[in-house]
Amino acid sequence: MHMPSTTFRPACPSLEEGQLFVHYLDQAAEGFFRFMLGPRAVDIIATVFTQPGHDLSYQHATFVERDKEIVGMVSGYTAEQHHHSSSRILEKAAGRYNLRFIIIAALFSPFLRIIDTIADGDFYLQSIAVDKDYRCKGIGSTLMEFTEDAARAAGSKRLALDVSAKNENARNIYAHYGMVVESHWPKRLAIPGLRLLRMTKPL
Repeated sequence: MHMPSTTFRPACPSLEEGQLFVHYLDQAAEGFFRFMLGPRAVDIIATVFTQPGHDLSYQHATFVERDKEIVGMVSGYTAEQHHHSSSRILEKAAGRYNLRFIIIAALFSPFLRIIDTIADGDFYLQSIAVDKDYRCKGIGSTLMEFTEDAARAAGSKRLALDVSAKNENARNIYAHYGMVVESHWPKRLAIPGLRLLRMTKPL
């Protein structure tokens, strides 16, 4: 009987893997990046993915393979890495005259600023996703374990993530792994239907 093997590997700075990154990122973010960047979202994010020095870089992504087929991804970084990242790379790729990006970035600025509240010593889990056909097969658990190990190896003291308050299923999954709600965002001027919960776990 063949037992499928599960392996992890760092992402490569290629457009092809950038497109895969967008696929999983969009799942984890419930379509927010496509909403923010419009019809060119895949091309924009795949392009910036190939470059270092920012939150959406290949440097922070790891793919999980089952029998050499990519079936999921996790991306994350330390608070220090985020503080040294640049948002200009995404802004440049989106284009100076991308009105959709400019308007949505302005309207949702209270919502987007949550990323800057990552506490020193935290490892931020930006996204985690598994292909639909491979869910409930233990891959999500191995991705969480991998992330915790990577966070400890980076010297982080806590794991942190943000999840939509209305995504009860995801909240319950993270709670199963020992994560608890620490705060909500935005604290003021809440956008209807858009409320994030910061969940954390000591490492």
